[in-house]
Amino acid sequence: MVKVIGICGSPRMRGNTEYLINEALETLKAEGIEVELIRLAEKTVAPCEACEACNALMDCQISDDFQEIFAKMEEADGIIVGSPVYFGSATPQMMALLDRAGYVALKKNRSLERKVGASIAVARRAGANFTFAQLNYFFFINGMIVPGSTYWNVGYGRALEEVKNDEEGLRTVRNLAVNMAWLLKKIHSQ
Repeated sequence: MVKVIGICGSPRMRGNTEYLINEALETLKAEGIEVELIRLAEKTVAPCEACEACNALMDCQISDDFQEIFAKMEEADGIIVGSPVYFGSATPQMMALLDRAGYVALKKNRSLERKVGASIAVARRAGANFTFAQLNYFFFINGMIVPGSTYWNVGYGRALEEVKNDEEGLRTVRNLAVNMAWLLKKIHSQ
């Protein structure tokens, strides 16, 4: 069965980013795709130490929750990453994961290549476009396929679940999920 994991980079549980990722995952589930949510708020992923051990190990030598998450990234057919905007960029938790995953995937013969990837950014007011682009860079450098939607996959809200009021953001994320499901089905019907 085709599977998509959603990785929430917010350190806050049940916040706006998690809400939008769940909207996408529920839409994917309705399309017959298996889904799983991973909350970085419940995990420990340290930043890359630039030790270059991954060159020899083809894995990361830092012992934390990275290995478990990265294994799920490799097993999944699609990956959604979402982050709130923190001072104009993605959270440190998300970037720690993506930096380490990028290095390890490249060392493991580009193990994420040709998976489908999508990003979601949530802002109180500004920084969403940069964060959205920042997250997408991970997909592009790893040779992943990024589906579009009707607009950039961003939502607006600060208070818990305030993003529920962003009707355009909700529609955009749902449409992204429909497009992601269509693309995954096309890829896996070959």
